[in-house]
Amino acid sequence: MDSSKPRNIKLRINIGVGLTIIGFLVFILGADPGIFNLDRSPVVGFVQTATFSTGLAMICLGGFIGLKACQRADHLQTLAQDIGVRLVATGYLIALVSGMADVFGFGTQAYPALPFFGPMQAAGVMVGEIIIAVGFLLYLPLPSSRPKA
Repeated sequence: MDSSKPRNIKLRINIGVGLTIIGFLVFILGADPGIFNLDRSPVVGFVQTATFSTGLAMICLGGFIGLKACQRADHLQTLAQDIGVRLVATGYLIALVSGMADVFGFGTQAYPALPFFGPMQAAGVMVGEIIIAVGFLLYLPLPSSRPKA
């Protein structure tokens, strides 16, 4: 066995965890900038929505990198893991489209009005986040089914 293999796995896990933590901080910055003393507006607008969507993308990518590194090299990816990856991507897309509905032109605010993040959009983002969580649960590597010798 190559001695660089475990180091490579640890590096990928560290990159995944680091990207997830940075993504979480970016997500929190977009969701509630008052925590960082950066709140300048009473409404949630385009910049905040874009920021927490970017943070959510970083969380998804970091989680995927970290969990992929934990997967054993001698095992093929299972059907549940394939479904999990697609659920993470679908959940992110639902959260992104729900959050940016006014910007994309099918939200509650018409074009001349400023984009507004309302309760229906918040519900859509939460549904997307739940789907992402289910996808990550399906992607978790399972313990080996081989009997211990």
